Amino acid sequence: MKRSGSTSLRDAGAPPRRAFSLAMAAIAAVAGHGNARALDACTAASTRSVAPVVELYTSEGCNSCPPADRWLSRLKADPTVVALAFHVDYWDRLGWKDRFASAAFTAHQAAQQSSNGARFSYTPQVVVDGRDRTDWSRATVTSPARPLAAVDVAVTHQGDRFVATVTPAAGAPQRFAAYWAVTEQGHVTAVKAGENEGVTLQHDFVVRDYEPVAAWAARSGAAATFSFKPTTAADAAHPRSVNLVVVDAATGRPVQAVRVAC
Repeated sequence: MKRSGSTSLRDAGAPPRRAFSLAMAAIAAVAGHGNARALDACTAASTRSVAPVVELYTSEGCNSCPPADRWLSRLKADPTVVALAFHVDYWDRLGWKDRFASAAFTAHQAAQQSSNGARFSYTPQVVVDGRDRTDWSRATVTSPARPLAAVDVAVTHQGDRFVATVTPAAGAPQRFAAYWAVTEQGHVTAVKAGENEGVTLQHDFVVRDYEPVAAWAARSGAAATFSFKPTTAADAAHPRSVNLVVVDAATGRPVQAVRVAC
């Protein structure tokens, strides 16, 4: 089954966990045995439980957003969390243009309303595991009782691309979708106009690159592979991660996520 871009689906012909292991072995073979250390540093494989996914919709032009930005930054202490700060662009016309804002992020926020429980788009909005959380300041992101994942995910860096293998297990949703997001840490902005005029803002998990993956039909043991080429150059001053979030196409809720930091 073909989808847009470089996405492809192949039948692994093996039980799900074995298919996942074979896929990882194939990725290693492509990367080359002489590059084992780099491969280790630039490969991520999902755990048995579903990783927490936290999306923040924010803007430098919104004076109620800095507390949410600071709250998200505290999640750096937990490496199990996949955190993403999407800077939306609908504040840009109100006095200050956010250099990280994108119409694509605004569209992503709007598209999620049908599944996350929000009645409209707003900032700051925090979505945890696909659910709108107006109580984000008191929200518990992680817990020892995370649900078991119905899918295995592996991501590795190969040349100028990142390659993902997604293998559903028994009981997995019938259709998946996904998105890639490149995040950067440690940005600082001195805001000179708008609601935050005179304030210096600090940002982490800033989404700099975003690419959706079209929905595909899933079958136990059938591994989907697809790739992503970041368009934003890496900046040593701002450590970055490449994140992949896989969702149930019917509900929009995350079923697994991984991040690669290299």
